[in-house]
This record gives sequence, structure tokens and C-alpha cells, in this order.
Amino acid sequence: MNIRQIMAIDSKNKKIIKSMYPSITDDSGIYILARIENDIKYAYVGQARHLLTRIAQHLRGYQHIDLSIKKHGWYSLDNPTGYRIVVKKCEESELDSQEQFYIKECAKAGYQLRNKTAGGQGEGKIQIDEYRPAKGYRDGIRQGENNIKKELNHIITNYLIIALKKENIRSQKALQKFWEILKVEDSLKENL
Repeated sequence: MNIRQIMAIDSKNKKIIKSMYPSITDDSGIYILARIENDIKYAYVGQARHLLTRIAQHLRGYQHIDLSIKKHGWYSLDNPTGYRIVVKKCEESELDSQEQFYIKECAKAGYQLRNKTAGGQGEGKIQIDEYRPAKGYRDGIRQGENNIKKELNHIITNYLIIALKKENIRSQKALQKFWEILKVEDSLKENL
């Protein structure tokens, strides 16, 4: 995506947010995204130098909270389990302390937090939830290898007999390497 496309998407998203919450501006402050489903309360607390812009960015992002917003949508009469937005304006110098304060307040109020840290941008930032590892090219290759190993194990176990063409050291090493690649348990090998 180029910068024009990003700006156009953000502009459209700002209009959507303004139509639901006309009082949200691009001032600095804290925003809380909260929703309730089956009597379970969920919340995400964030800080922004430009509130409207930051909230709009969540609609085009791919982090955990962004995906949750896309999945559950915004609160409305037709969507009672969607996210509501609450903003608390504050000076930029207070963003870290205010974010930490509201994270604690939401936790005390019984919200399951969607934040990964206890807030703040500076040193001493404390992780409060597990980070999901980024999925990259190598992760995809590794997953593909694992999938093919499982499938081959299933096929061998249910349909094939593995045997050596010749009884010699090379054949035995090749068979051993084959089993190592598949990482089949010894008990399974004995049954084949």
C-alpha cells in the first residue's frame, strides 16, 4: 500500500468513528476500547498523541486488538457485543502514567485486558500477556514441514509397509534418516 492509499483509508475510518463518536478529536489522551459478551467484560487501553488518528489506524491494522475490532465491530443496537470507545484527554507528558492508571482501573473493574503490557512507552514497561510470535516465511516453511510429516505418518501407519531394497549399511542408514526426518516414535516404527 502506498501513502495515498493509507491516508485515504485512515480518512474513511476517521469519518466512521466521528459518525459514532462526534466528540472524539485529534487531541492527545487515553482511549479505552471495551465490550461485553456473555457477561464477560473485555477492554484495551491505549495512548495517543492524536486520538482520532490512532483509533482509525486500528481499523487497518493487524495486531491482536485490530483483529478483534474487525471481528466484533463497533457497538450498536444491532451489535450489542461490539466495542465502545471511551476517551480521556490529557497532556502528552501524562500519557504513560495515565495509560498505566486506566489499565489498572479496568483490571480492578473486572475487565479482561487485551493489552500486552501494563502501559507506557518508556523504560520499565512490564509485559502482562504473551506475545504471539510473528508469522514469517520461515514459520510458514516450518509449518508446511510439520504438516507433511503428520500426513506421511498417517499414510505410512495406515496404508504402507516400509522395507529395505537391499540389506546393507547404506540402506539401514537411509531408513534411519527417513525415520529421523519423520520423527516417528519407536513403537510406531515397530508396528510397520
